[in-house]
Amino acid sequence: MRGLECRIGRPVSVKRWTLLGLVLTSLGLARPTAAPAPSGPPHLILGTAWYPEQWPEERWDEDLRLMQAAGINVVRIGEFAWSRLEPEEGRYDLDWLARAVDKAAQYHIAVVLGTPTAAPPAWLTQKYPDTLRIDEHGRRAGHGGRQHFSFTSSRYRDFCRGIAEAMARRFGHHPNVLGWQIDNEYAEVSYDEDTRQKFQQWLQARYRTLGNLNQHWTTAYWSQTYFDWSQIPIPVGYQNPGLMLEWKHFISDTWRDYQRNQLEVIRAHADPRQFITTNMMGWFDGYDHYVVSADLTLASWDDYVGQGQLDPDRNGMTHDLTRGFKRQNFWVMETQPGNVNWAAVNTFLNRGTIRTMAWQAVGHGADAVSYWQWRSALNGQEQYHGTLLGADGTPVPVYFEVQQIGREFAQASEALAGTSPESPVALLHDYDSRWAIDWQRHNARYDQIQVFESYYRALRALTQAMDVVNPYAPLERYKLVVAPDLNLIPDDLARNLTAYVRAGGHLVLGPRSGMKDQYNALLPQRQPGLLADPLGGRVEQYYALDQDVPVSGNWGSGHASIWAEQLAARSPDVQVLLRYGASNGWLDYQPAVISRAYGKGRITYVGALLDDALMQAAARWMVAQAGLSPALGPVPPGVEVCRRVAPGASPGKPAKQVFILINHTAQPQHVSLPRAMRSVLTGHQAQSLDMPAYGVEVLVD
Repeated sequence: MRGLECRIGRPVSVKRWTLLGLVLTSLGLARPTAAPAPSGPPHLILGTAWYPEQWPEERWDEDLRLMQAAGINVVRIGEFAWSRLEPEEGRYDLDWLARAVDKAAQYHIAVVLGTPTAAPPAWLTQKYPDTLRIDEHGRRAGHGGRQHFSFTSSRYRDFCRGIAEAMARRFGHHPNVLGWQIDNEYAEVSYDEDTRQKFQQWLQARYRTLGNLNQHWTTAYWSQTYFDWSQIPIPVGYQNPGLMLEWKHFISDTWRDYQRNQLEVIRAHADPRQFITTNMMGWFDGYDHYVVSADLTLASWDDYVGQGQLDPDRNGMTHDLTRGFKRQNFWVMETQPGNVNWAAVNTFLNRGTIRTMAWQAVGHGADAVSYWQWRSALNGQEQYHGTLLGADGTPVPVYFEVQQIGREFAQASEALAGTSPESPVALLHDYDSRWAIDWQRHNARYDQIQVFESYYRALRALTQAMDVVNPYAPLERYKLVVAPDLNLIPDDLARNLTAYVRAGGHLVLGPRSGMKDQYNALLPQRQPGLLADPLGGRVEQYYALDQDVPVSGNWGSGHASIWAEQLAARSPDVQVLLRYGASNGWLDYQPAVISRAYGKGRITYVGALLDDALMQAAARWMVAQAGLSPALGPVPPGVEVCRRVAPGASPGKPAKQVFILINHTAQPQHVSLPRAMRSVLTGHQAQSLDMPAYGVEVLVD
């Protein structure tokens, strides 16, 4: 939730199915006792986090009435209520929660139940202090915060399983319970002795012999060789790169196992229509989100701006990242209604931005947008966080902007039913590579998320659609695949990428590509490793830059900063697209970007971090090479186009398509359309639009 968002493997194949068509049908079963039957379930959800345990029950009706008036149709409840749900060991009190679920149904508001395991009750941590996590300095956490448990503790997991099972037995068939959120924002790990032993056992199962481990980690360096599994530490600070990578893999597997402990008992007692998710945190890299998402019905994340104002490219890229965890539509489980309380300066979002954020989420594949939170608790650590109601229980100004979103979601719900974003372009994102580079940046200014955004921003402006996926995802549907920082390219991945190019795709590699194998060990081949032969070239040397270096060629002139690689064309058919100018002597007039036709496709290596103008020129070249065009046509700067389609009877011919246009600027914008289109929000048909500041349009043919 709030506060962790500012921190910045291979996927398991899970059968894709149309989620909302199944789970939202359940809303029609929730018959109110004091209101007419709903006309039908929405396909687009507006929600909020509600904490009925914090308020007298006589207040609930007024809360729910105000939610209904705002168009809110889902509430998330329960995720921090363990002390109320199990006030003493083994005694569950779920009646109040049942009354809240039933009361919400009276107002046509469905429920997502959160398991409360992110904040254990005081009786548990006091009686069983061994369940508390220990930080990297050996200090045991105290009670009063959240995530103060050890994620490997068997005793703690037993209690988690108990409360999750009790809730699932009671609510697993409740017609007004739409789904489940397990825990809340996994993040904190433990460095206790039990965790260390489990890590050692995990390594033994993975490597089988110490000889294998010592070989892959090159433990002969600095006399690190291990002669017994018990000698292997949990890494603290900078350690052997192989050890550090495996610790992250262990954390990822452990969070997945921690989650599965609750997921299994929920699924054992719940209707299949009830989805299961957990709320993630965008670019947070504490674990591999592809691994942890594998067992979930859908992915969800918490969308917070924090300090300053919305960066539409960064935010849109994060939506696409989350959609890529399972390669299907997702939920925004939390987003800020105005401001947060954890930033250095808790600025309030400009009027209109809350609406554009909601519609951007939908445009990028969200089927639900939910606000944290409904009303502040009168005490507690998050008193100053933004809300929809004030402490007095009446609407604050943001409420009315959310109310407008509620009306618009209701208007557009049917049009968006069954649709998802679709793109011919993919950015490859890999946690192993991110970890490996961040541990050894070689230049303190090397920010991988900024590198990703530079490619994303330039390419999406031209194509109006992007996917962000794991490199092991199926790539054959993409005409252009860009891998900005794919540092680890093991043999199997190299073969897959080569096959993609050979079959007709265009693969673009960014700097630092193909330096390491799956153990975070340097490859014996020069970059990009096993892709050097298809590329017909290689990296001769890399350089961390303290000054910009001039670059020029087919894409124009500009400069490289932070990082530059001296490339060599080793095949006569390799094109040199950019060269460095005079700089440090080593880079002078050497290739900076090379490209080669290979099989039916093309492979390109960009060896430097380019300035914005050169990156835009590079994007135009990539798009032209792949034969791509924008989904809707050119629009003014600051206007974002999102396209959602429903699959048709044949590939490339959608049954329907919906365009969402968002003006992220404070100035009016004029947009010419390629044909006359109908506005879902106004009902008008036109071939051009005059969009006000922070305006939104939803268009259909």
